[in-house]
Amino acid sequence: MSIARRHSGIMTSATIARIRIVTAGLLVVVLWASAFPAIRVAAPALGPFGLALARTAIACVAFLAAAPFAGVRLPARRDLPLIAACGVVGMAAYQVLLTAGELTVPAGTASLIVAAAPLVSVAIAAGAFGERLTTLKLVGSGVALGGVAIVSVARSGLTLSGAVWLVLAAMVVQGIYHPLTKPLLRRYSGLEVATYAMVAGLIPLLAALPWSLPQLASASPEAWLGAAYLGLLPSAAGFVLWGYAVARLSMATATALLYLVSPVAVGIAAIWLGEIPQPAELLGGGVVIAGVALIGLSPGRPRTPYPRRSRRRGGSAATARPTRDDPAPVHAPNRAR
Repeated sequence: MSIARRHSGIMTSATIARIRIVTAGLLVVVLWASAFPAIRVAAPALGPFGLALARTAIACVAFLAAAPFAGVRLPARRDLPLIAACGVVGMAAYQVLLTAGELTVPAGTASLIVAAAPLVSVAIAAGAFGERLTTLKLVGSGVALGGVAIVSVARSGLTLSGAVWLVLAAMVVQGIYHPLTKPLLRRYSGLEVATYAMVAGLIPLLAALPWSLPQLASASPEAWLGAAYLGLLPSAAGFVLWGYAVARLSMATATALLYLVSPVAVGIAAIWLGEIPQPAELLGGGVVIAGVALIGLSPGRPRTPYPRRSRRRGGSAATARPTRDDPAPVHAPNRAR
């Protein structure tokens, strides 16, 4: 009887742990999905550069405050150029382009377009890293591109508006960001890479401060509240929770969670902003997600083993260098971050 009770207790503990992990993953989905409508709320008052600067600065403060407790190490000098590229492309350029596009493009529509970012990642991985383009990847890419086309012309017809082009550009730079982080994730934890990239992305945004200052100074408390929400929750807390969940979930489960971001963003935008998507947008979004899912189902080449775990004195296991036994990082399409 005692053995049965002990076994039941173990199963209960395992179930509770599983619930916590999945809950963390689902919370990330909600946070990243909510960022799209939150941008629509804060962008008119703060402007594209002002909002990007404000939310990135707030996220940097959060990351740097947590860094000593999380054992975040200083990056090696040789990695600084790649970190700078990640910050400029994946943080600064992505946020400015997406925010500028969402001044007129509905939040749900923007999220459906950005969902196709893995197409760019696949193309770069094939060209730069020699990853094999399987039949599933090629078919999935074609399907997803068709979905992007449907979403893009749903409201403006065959002539794309300038705002849609901005969101498409945001999707492209988002797709470039993930392959750029691949070499870094072999030497640093996901939290470390996110911290480095966020700080690197703040630097070029600070250069735009003179032009953003009038809007920052005159912005309403509601706009600043939106910027604080974006910086603290989707940007900072989202990355921390994602790192916790992805280290404990299978790649298939983690990837499946990411497919939920766009549909949830459409739902939140409908409830929060009253933005009802058109049938063609829903159709195109479904096609995009189906295409990206096909890409995710394609088997990749065997991964290069990570270097053996190495920690500096006082470092934490959470930020130690990955080993070949560690789960491979799932590259989250950071969405609106």
